[in-house]
Amino acid sequence: MKKLIMVAAAALLVFTAACSKETKTNSTDARAVASGDQTKPRVAFVYLGVPGDGGWTYEHDQGRKMMEKELGLTATTVENVPEGADAERVFEELAEKNDIIFGTSFGYMDAMVAVAKKHPNVKFLHASGYKTADNLGTYLGKEYQSAYLVGMAAGKMTKNNHLGYVGAYPIPEVIYTINAFALGVQSVNPEAKVDVVWSNTWFDPTAERQAATSLLDKGVDVLAAYQDSPASIQAAAERGVWGIGNDSDMSKYAPDYYISNPKWNWGPYYVQTVKAIMDGTWKSESYFGSMKDGITDIAPFGKNVPQDVKDLVEAKKKEILEGSFDVFNGPIADQSGTEKVPQGKEMTVDEILNMNWFVKGIEGTIPQ
Repeated sequence: MKKLIMVAAAALLVFTAACSKETKTNSTDARAVASGDQTKPRVAFVYLGVPGDGGWTYEHDQGRKMMEKELGLTATTVENVPEGADAERVFEELAEKNDIIFGTSFGYMDAMVAVAKKHPNVKFLHASGYKTADNLGTYLGKEYQSAYLVGMAAGKMTKNNHLGYVGAYPIPEVIYTINAFALGVQSVNPEAKVDVVWSNTWFDPTAERQAATSLLDKGVDVLAAYQDSPASIQAAAERGVWGIGNDSDMSKYAPDYYISNPKWNWGPYYVQTVKAIMDGTWKSESYFGSMKDGITDIAPFGKNVPQDVKDLVEAKKKEILEGSFDVFNGPIADQSGTEKVPQGKEMTVDEILNMNWFVKGIEGTIPQ
């Protein structure tokens, strides 16, 4: 989803490239305004990476394309914008020339808050954040629903009951996704354990492969990962181990050993949000869409996943869509065995979004 300050020197280089691209693309917008074509809003998207990452940024860019096609817009995109102080400069420049700005990484939050205060007539939308204002909203989806379903498949596919998970950063978004995955595993295989390590990256194939290798060396026979690159599942495939990616369909990277993974679909949200702003009906909110809304789903199963596993997952997916099943419905205990969610109770959205503990059956720690 994304997040954290990069090395200063690299950030400066990336920022320079991003700014040069932003200036070039916005020159077209400026000419359109000068010619009197102000009937549609000027929209900009800010990406931490590039659409070619095959994951998080790719799916946001697919959503942008859907929005452009349905609403007849051409949006500005600024790629490779690092999180932290430099991001604020990019948002400031965009706010001078655009009406709507989408920031697609958690680490953009404070920069967007600061710039939104200075530009009250510009609408800002921040993916995965939690701070809002009259002209700043947030958006995310219940990816944990998808993670639970993929966890069910993983729990059926493991042979030695030892699964691995490479987490990105220890923030609630990642923690509750890992927890949902583990609960899905345990729902079909109570004896299975999920071993977690952290890469502290969103897109660094080298670091992510190293983290994956540490789990593969411990003997996991199913490996999941929460990053934008397919490095982990590629490392798994090389060992003949089942792999589970993130954000987008990653089957092409490990076709013989691919199970599935949670998948985003941002298009409907982008279309609805820009339309609401154009109609004058938009109000700031913290949007948290569900699988029923279509914002999240699971990618198609890999070609070697047995039909009975697919059928089991599809049956549970139907329950989620119907509203008859909730992932974080008690009883749920933490790693120590302490009950966190009593029988018959469901975690609130606020509790989920602030989750800072692992469920029972997960091996690993959450850095503080």
